[in-house]
Amino acid sequence: MPIITLTSDWGHSDHYIGAVKGSILNQLPDVKIIDISHQVAPFNIEQAAFILKNCYKNFPKGTIHIIGVNTEESDKNPHTVVFIDDHYFIGTDNGIFSMIFDKPPKKIIELNIMLDSDYFTFSTRDRFVKAAIHLAEGKKIEDLGVERKKVNEKILFKPAVEKNIIKGIIIYIDSFENVITNITEQLFKKIGKGRKFSVLFRGESINKIYKSYNDVPVGEIVAIFGSNGHLEIAINQGNASGLLGLGINDTVMIEFEG
Repeated sequence: MPIITLTSDWGHSDHYIGAVKGSILNQLPDVKIIDISHQVAPFNIEQAAFILKNCYKNFPKGTIHIIGVNTEESDKNPHTVVFIDDHYFIGTDNGIFSMIFDKPPKKIIELNIMLDSDYFTFSTRDRFVKAAIHLAEGKKIEDLGVERKKVNEKILFKPAVEKNIIKGIIIYIDSFENVITNITEQLFKKIGKGRKFSVLFRGESINKIYKSYNDVPVGEIVAIFGSNGHLEIAINQGNASGLLGLGINDTVMIEFEG
C-alpha cells in the first residue's frame, strides 16, 4: 500500500486538509495518508524543513511526501519533485529541499504536468496530488517533467566558533516550548574536547548537559542533546520558550574553559 504524507501550514480549521485528502482518495482509494504536521507557521519553510528532516527517514522507502508550505511558484522557484534516500518529495523549490537534505538528491524533476484546476492558489491539491498519484501508481518520475541538475540553495546560519566559544541560535521551538539550537553534539565534542563549559543564554548559565528532562527536578532548566543531535534548552515539565523569553534566532553560546 503506497504512503503519502502531508506537511503544511494550513492549520485545522479550514477546508484545505480535507480537500487534499479527498482528492487523493478519489483517485487512489487504497493509499495510506499520514499527517506529519499542519501547524507549521505560515510560509515558514525553515520550520517545515526541520520537521521533515527529522522524521522522513522513519517512513518506509518509497514514501511520497507532499509539502504544502509557501507553494506559490515562479520562474526561479518551480514546482519540483525530488528523489533521495528512496523517498519522494513534492513541493516548491524555494530553498526548502536544500534545508532538508545533507547531500544532493538522486533525481530532481521540474513539474510540467497540468493543474487540475483553472486556479493557481491551491497548488497542493491541483498539481502536487496529481504528481503524488503518478508516483504512487509506480510510474516513472521522469514522466512528470524536465530533469534539473540541482535544487535552489538556502544557506542556514551555522554556529560560529571563536577560540573557546561556540555561538549558535535557536532554530526551532516545539509544542512543549522546548527550544532547539543549531549547535550539534558533534560540534560540541569537536570543540570542547572534554573541557568544562557553560551554556549561556538570556542571563542564564548551565554547566552540565543531561541525558533526559527528568534528570533535573520539576521546574528546573535542563540542557540536553535531543534525538536529532541538536542542543536543546528545556524546563522539566515547563515551557522554556515562554518562561525564559527565548525565541527563534535568539543567541545561545557555549563557552569552554581555556
